[in-house]
Amino acid sequence: MATFCVLVFPLPHTVRKKLFHFLSESPLVAKLAYGVKIAFIFIAILFVDAVQRMWRVTAEADLAKQSGNGVQNVQAETNVSARKFYAQRNTYLTGFCLFLSLVLTRTFYIVLDLIHTQEEYAKLKNASGKSAGADQMKQIEDLKKKLAAAEAKAKDYDIVKKQSEQNAKEYDRLATEFNTKTGSVSDKRRD
Repeated sequence: MATFCVLVFPLPHTVRKKLFHFLSESPLVAKLAYGVKIAFIFIAILFVDAVQRMWRVTAEADLAKQSGNGVQNVQAETNVSARKFYAQRNTYLTGFCLFLSLVLTRTFYIVLDLIHTQEEYAKLKNASGKSAGADQMKQIEDLKKKLAAAEAKAKDYDIVKKQSEQNAKEYDRLATEFNTKTGSVSDKRRD
C-alpha cells in the first residue's frame, strides 16, 4: 500500500524523474524486483492451492449437511465452518495480493511512460522553440526590410508631392505673369 501511495503521490517532475530513474535503472532494485517476482509466483501457487482447498471444504460441508441423519455434531460442524473460513480467508488474501501486485506493476509502468512522454515533449518543445525562434528572426528581418522599403517609398512620394506642388505654384506664377504682360485675362475653368 505504501509503495502504491509513493507511486501515485504528486511529486515534482524532477523528483519523480529521479525516483523512477533510480527504480528502473538500479541493479540493486532489479535484483530486488526479481526476488519479488519469484515471491509472487509462489503466491500464485498458494492462490491456486487455496482455491482448491476452498472447493474441497465447501464440498465436504455440503456432503455433511446432506448426510446429517438428523443428528448434528456441534464440534464437527464448528470444525468444518472453521476450515471453510480459513480456506476462504487464504483465497481472498492471496487473490488480493496478486491483484495488488498487478496494479502496482501496471501503475509503475504507466507513470514511467508518462515521465518519458513528458521528457520527449520537453525536447520537442525546445527543438520547435529554437527552430521557431530562427523562423521568427527570419520573419523579423524580412519585415524590417519591407518596412525600410515602404518608408523609402513614402519618402520618395513625399518628395515627388513637394516637387509637384512647387511646379504647380511656379506654373501659376508664370501663367499670371504671362497674362499680365500680354494683357489677356485667364479663366482657369476654360483654360
